[in-house]
Amino acid sequence: MKKKSPAPRGFWSRVFSWIKRGICLALCIFLFIQLWFFGWILWWKWTPPAETHFMRLRLVELRQQDPEASLRHQWVDYEQISRHLKRAVLVAEDARFVEHDGFDWIGIQAAMEKNQKKGRFVAGGSTLTQQLAKNLFLSPRRSLIRKGQEALITLMIEALWDKKRIFEVYLNVIEWGNGVFGAEAAARHYYQINAARLSSWQAARLAAMTPNPRYYDSHRKTAYLTYRTASIHAQMPAARLP
Repeated sequence: MKKKSPAPRGFWSRVFSWIKRGICLALCIFLFIQLWFFGWILWWKWTPPAETHFMRLRLVELRQQDPEASLRHQWVDYEQISRHLKRAVLVAEDARFVEHDGFDWIGIQAAMEKNQKKGRFVAGGSTLTQQLAKNLFLSPRRSLIRKGQEALITLMIEALWDKKRIFEVYLNVIEWGNGVFGAEAAARHYYQINAARLSSWQAARLAAMTPNPRYYDSHRKTAYLTYRTASIHAQMPAARLP
């Protein structure tokens, strides 16, 4: 019985050639996507984002229930946002914001230890910059690919924007209720005042709502929310603003 002859060298050369072309194409697509992100981040260094990817996702969800639904969102400059709210959000979300380069390694380690102790995911350790990167461009679904892209966008934001700009954009696009985005819309929605007039307690309460804003929008008097508000309020004087 005759043995099958090995594939000619030309065949393997073509295979390796197609593999190299595929890798080059994938790299080009990857670089194009990163340049697209980079371009928007550079543009938003001076121009307020009209909306975020997260806002668009929420609007789709709302319009599945009500085709006429719309988001409440109004951009205001950094100086038009209460210092109380700035301090409260830093205490609640990222106490080392002015110190880190986009990644709080101390917070990440603490979150990993907490998750390991609980045996499930209960804390993330994401910084304001990481949350902003996700809100501007990405899906809220957890995956390694999304976290990797989030990290790259975080590096771009930290490289192109100063801390004040990062915090200004974050405060203007964060979700604060069912269809409510940004500090100005939140202040009007919950207290019928503008963001500049928020008191320290009102600011602490808004900051306490950030982990689950749509739930607290309809459950505003829970015992935990009151406890968390008091805890944030007590720590606000120590917060360092950018």
